Amino acid sequence: MTLSIYSDEYFMKDALKEAQKAFEADEIPIGAVIVCNNRIIARGHNLTERLNDVTAHAEMQAFTAASNFLGAKFLEECTLYVTIEPCVMCAGASYWTRIGNIVYGAKDEKKGFSKIKGKILHPKTKLKAGVLEKECGELMTRYFKLKR
Repeated sequence: MTLSIYSDEYFMKDALKEAQKAFEADEIPIGAVIVCNNRIIARGHNLTERLNDVTAHAEMQAFTAASNFLGAKFLEECTLYVTIEPCVMCAGASYWTRIGNIVYGAKDEKKGFSKIKGKILHPKTKLKAGVLEKECGELMTRYFKLKR
């Protein structure tokens, strides 16, 4: 597969690199990048074990880094690329950032935000699922096989 620059697949590959960093650090392998004007402005991967902080999810790390980069709390012109469907906490945080777009790889059948009833994303946030779904899901499957 060839990736055109600035495609969803192109940026998801960078999120997968972040997920790989988490995997190598024995963290749940979820990675995220935030893109603004076709430029990655923030990166994050799970740090819950390292920081001993249940809120240190990849998306939360990326939201903070993006806000710091832009000097603003709202991310309306940005896109979050994350390897796994965000949990309720991260989806709720995305609401407050007013992120313009969320693109995720694999669905989280157990803890993904789509499991709850009602709207949790900001009304203006556009959602796209299934980008590099197989690659994103395989990393999670490999991680949990090693844990069991």
